[in-house]
Amino acid sequence: MQKQERLSVRKSFVRYAVQGSLGMLALSCYILADTFFIAQGVGADGLTALNLALPVYSFVYGTGLMLGMGGAAQYSIHQSRGQQKKADGIFSMGLLLLGGAAAFYLLMGLFFSNGITRLLGADAKVYEMTHTYLRVIFLFSPFFMTNNFLLAFVRNDGAPHLAMAGMIAGSFGNVILDYIFIFPLGMGIFGAVLATGCAPVMSILILSPYLLGKKRSFHWTRPDWGSIPKLLATGLPSLLSELSSGIVIIVFNFLILRLLGNTGVAAYGVIANLSLVVVAIYTGVSQGVQPLISRAYGEGKREVQRVLLQMGFWTIVGVSALLYAGIFFGASPIAAVFNSARDPLLQQTAEEGLKLYFTGAVFAGVNILLSTTLAAVDRAVPAQIVAFLRGFGVIIPMAFLLSAVFGMTGIWLSFPAAEGITAVAAVFLFQKKKWA
Repeated sequence: MQKQERLSVRKSFVRYAVQGSLGMLALSCYILADTFFIAQGVGADGLTALNLALPVYSFVYGTGLMLGMGGAAQYSIHQSRGQQKKADGIFSMGLLLLGGAAAFYLLMGLFFSNGITRLLGADAKVYEMTHTYLRVIFLFSPFFMTNNFLLAFVRNDGAPHLAMAGMIAGSFGNVILDYIFIFPLGMGIFGAVLATGCAPVMSILILSPYLLGKKRSFHWTRPDWGSIPKLLATGLPSLLSELSSGIVIIVFNFLILRLLGNTGVAAYGVIANLSLVVVAIYTGVSQGVQPLISRAYGEGKREVQRVLLQMGFWTIVGVSALLYAGIFFGASPIAAVFNSARDPLLQQTAEEGLKLYFTGAVFAGVNILLSTTLAAVDRAVPAQIVAFLRGFGVIIPMAFLLSAVFGMTGIWLSFPAAEGITAVAAVFLFQKKKWA
């Protein structure tokens, strides 16, 4: 690779990865803002209700991400090969699938929200708050999924700055509305989830001029029904990653309720929500690299793909070191921010959890990068295996095993143990066959 081309690749990486990370960081603040304002305005019971309902958000969010990432990656590959009609057919098929998923989640919110609330483990003390939160999430699901879908296509269409702007606008709007709804208006947890539901609406409004203008390359045409298997297979790792967050939260909540009760779940709520932010940064880097790698793959530029992957890897390692240092030395004030009642058990549990849980952050970042990269170059099966291992295959058995032996310490250590084992498997799968 020529020096000038390498500089061009590096410049593109910085542009896409930084803007992708900032955008995803802002997006993750939807729930983090809820965590802070609920902790201050509602208390530990509100924090417990939020954490019990959080898996529903992961399911909805992950569905939109699957359709967006899968569709956008396939779109970029075919567009880079000059197959614009095929690319537009993939975009249209993704929109059609999005409509079907939105209808499904709306029905769940209208008719099945009570039963789901009970399945999530809400007791009488937090039932009403949990039910309120998840029902509103269901009802706003079309906006969450549409936003994720459009963001992926706008990013792949060469406008990562606009995708970042949309996500940041939604996040800041969420924070402002959180404060207004919870404190001056006294709307409690309903106000928090209403603010979260409004956030993707604001993001979509930011994207609207681009979507309605002439600069975009993707257009509605006859849906390409034959693209469904590839679209879903390519996007499945993104869905599995998000579903894993929801299912792991359910499993952890179940185990922690038996060990420490609602206070333990509230402490885990601090860690789970901070984890969403950390994972969002890794996802932002990976999603930022994805359009560039997909484009290079479509054009047959193997060396460009290799350089992009190296840049992504060292970015994640550097970011992980900074994040863990901040979490380790800031564990006490971080826990205190979400402990408005100054509960000593919640404080101690959260501090210990923060220091142990996030030792696995760097492995999680590498796993997300490798899974996204494999999907970006049409290697869907190994990408799915990595996503499955980190989401279900390893962490759930680890949580049961280590919690039985070490109690709460085992709960916290199950995340780094699972991500570390998955990282070994991911590197093996990545090198087993030519990935580019």
